[in-house]
Amino acid sequence: MTYVRTLKRIRLDKTNYRKRAAVIIGRHSFVTVKVTDQNVAVQMLKPTPTGDLVIASVHSHELAKQGWKGSSNSLPACYLAGLLLGKKAQAKGTNKGILYIGKDHFTTRVAACVKGIADSGLNIPVGEESFPDGDRISGQHIADYANALKADKDAYNSRFSALLKNGLKPEEYPAHFEEVRFKISGKAAEPKAPKKEKKAEEPAKEKKQKAPKREAKEDKRPDKGAKKK
Repeated sequence: MTYVRTLKRIRLDKTNYRKRAAVIIGRHSFVTVKVTDQNVAVQMLKPTPTGDLVIASVHSHELAKQGWKGSSNSLPACYLAGLLLGKKAQAKGTNKGILYIGKDHFTTRVAACVKGIADSGLNIPVGEESFPDGDRISGQHIADYANALKADKDAYNSRFSALLKNGLKPEEYPAHFEEVRFKISGKAAEPKAPKKEKKAEEPAKEKKQKAPKREAKEDKRPDKGAKKK
């Protein structure tokens, strides 16, 4: 038997070298997103023969400097981290990049981060259908859950103890998100398009009765086998 030597990062399932080679050959600046149980870290890097150069980097702890009081790894936090990274990268002269997740999965939080990068004005190719719903990005689902839990004070205080300690009421999550988003981007949120109302179903039109087919006319021609008189 022959021994086939594999690279350590392949053995540890850390690097997909096919994707990595495509990034290097294309000479694209690329974005990496790492979401842990408590934080999110986003980087814009440029590949070089001697290693990757960090163009811009954002850790969710930096959001506190922007006034953020919410969770540091929620969907809103991931979006804001991506938005801040996009602004930093453009300030360094980088206006486009690609997403590189390597062996990781494209989760909802990664998608929220990419949505923030795209909304910053940085060109990053990704389909709109991949992004989470706008209400979830703003934390509306958190506010709805808080309002539903508010009747039980013990459960409410226990579930949202970290937010309340920071001085943020969970039911005010969307308004707080918009405040920080505006501080980072300097742009007001675009008004939501009103949902189209479904038209009432029209009563089915009665089908016109087809006129009965005319009976085939009798063939007046004499049969071929008939004898002539």
